[in-house]
Amino acid sequence: MFYQRLLPLLWVCCAFVAQAQPVQYRTYHLHSHNDYQQAFPFWDAYNHGFGSMEADIFFIQNKILVAHEVSELDPKRDLATLYLDPLRACIEKYKGHLSADTSRNLQLMIDLKTEGTSTLPALVKLLNRYPDITGNRHVKILISGNKPPVSTFRDYPAFILFDGNLEDTYSPEIMSKIGMLSGNFAEYAQWNGKGVLTNTELHRLDSVIARAHAQGRRVRFWNAPDMVNAWHQFMRLKIDWINTDLIEPAGTFMQTLTDREYLPTDAPYTCYQPAYRNDGGTGRVKNVILLIGDGMGLAHLHAAYTANRGALNIFNMRFSGLSKTSSFDSYITDSAPGSTAFSSGIKTRNRSVGVDANGQPLVLLPSILKQKGLKTGLITSGDLSDATPADFYAHQSDRSNREAVVHDLQNGGIDIIMGSPPDVDRPLQDLLPAYTVVKQPSDVLDLKRQWVVSDPVAGKSVRDGRGIWLQTAFEKTLSLLATHPEGFFLMAEGAQIDYGGHANILPYVVTEVADFDQVVAKAMAFADQNGETLVIVTADHETGGLTLLDGDYKTGYVSGQFSTNDHTATPVPVFAYGPRAQLFTGVYENTAVFYKVLEALGLGK
Repeated sequence: MFYQRLLPLLWVCCAFVAQAQPVQYRTYHLHSHNDYQQAFPFWDAYNHGFGSMEADIFFIQNKILVAHEVSELDPKRDLATLYLDPLRACIEKYKGHLSADTSRNLQLMIDLKTEGTSTLPALVKLLNRYPDITGNRHVKILISGNKPPVSTFRDYPAFILFDGNLEDTYSPEIMSKIGMLSGNFAEYAQWNGKGVLTNTELHRLDSVIARAHAQGRRVRFWNAPDMVNAWHQFMRLKIDWINTDLIEPAGTFMQTLTDREYLPTDAPYTCYQPAYRNDGGTGRVKNVILLIGDGMGLAHLHAAYTANRGALNIFNMRFSGLSKTSSFDSYITDSAPGSTAFSSGIKTRNRSVGVDANGQPLVLLPSILKQKGLKTGLITSGDLSDATPADFYAHQSDRSNREAVVHDLQNGGIDIIMGSPPDVDRPLQDLLPAYTVVKQPSDVLDLKRQWVVSDPVAGKSVRDGRGIWLQTAFEKTLSLLATHPEGFFLMAEGAQIDYGGHANILPYVVTEVADFDQVVAKAMAFADQNGETLVIVTADHETGGLTLLDGDYKTGYVSGQFSTNDHTATPVPVFAYGPRAQLFTGVYENTAVFYKVLEALGLGK
């Protein structure tokens, strides 16, 4: 089916040879190569938190000037003006530290372009005027380029260290003056930064890096690819200083890294093994379970699949398709028209719940099914009045009119609804006199009354303590609806997958998808046991424009990049399990879900 056809491609896209190692990389591990060519030398790298920066110097007419070529020399661009004076100013401002972060360190690599035996003494003379720099334990001065003979390294002051060569062997005495080991990346690999390194290249790089680390020295490669994919691979290789000319992109990449990577600390959960007994059959459908992962795209799912060590209940569903999510008036939908399409079969305007493009109330799925004798339950790990649940009971042109949305529940035909308290001024019991309002799922007793579970725990994220609330609420509602002889419709929403996408926090996304996926397992198990239940899993839209850039099925490590903090127009997958599941294959508008549900129930085609 759809996902099974994509699986080989996804494995190729996520392929790698070295094991992912989510070391605590941060902007400190970035080296600003040829920093003096930046718009604001020193300051650009400093303000982005770089731990190392490079300045090429020429000793000309008793002046130490900064430039890449002789033709670029400018008397106004000297080492003191561009680097030493700004560094001293920072040290003075922060009373001996480099910034408000008292643990911050800085490596200033000075590349000698003119002959070393004359240039270095002149540099030492200049540096002696800056004892607050040379005597500062947070600053390291490293010499590269036209270095003097190795045998003379010990003749220079303690504050002078040298950039060694990865392939050279140094005596213990000389090694004490080597602050870092560098090499030309092209001598070890012909990789251009795209795809992955070959096994031969990986072995060569691993060996030289391990040798340097065994000597207690950090590693840097120059002439290396400089892009997001390359930075990921260099972190895998445990390269200590990542060489870059891209201050802003690399800085942002590292600053947001903790939000864009995830490594599970718990053991993977065991997925349900479906029986497939009625899957894709033509038998009767009495019950429909619609599971909506708000904002959940294929990348969100694959991230959770990776984090669970290559297993996901949703991916055990054999029938799948794609839903196009645009709304009536926008290429990119919001949740309101996104789920109104499911509940009514009609596309409406952004922000509209349960009304058409002219603001007229639509006939919603729960109302149709109520006339046929079915019961309806709604569950969300978000606000009871938020767009997705509201799309199944409310009729409002603006989703933000919370009190009016909640009041519409009074006549919405919903038997059980569970979620976090809505943001309204009046007590729920006053707004909904026909309902019994309780605080947690276990308080719901039967189907003789209509129930609202308004539980603050539902509004927490998994990471902040929601625990298995969504799974518990689903099991409770399902157990009650299953007693109704005429059948039921149950919608459960993983609301906070969307929140994680908006926040661009991958750990948030992954943990919410994992929680939602375990609800899917419970739905599939019920469908196998019951034999007359169709389970549908989909999303109202994709959120965040998530792209997966790195991962490891063995450890569960996954890393990605977000292109936006809002929704996208990317079609979302639809998965189905049980009798009539085959109806949900293909590519179609989101409104088709409504008609496919009715067709499965024998109520239309």
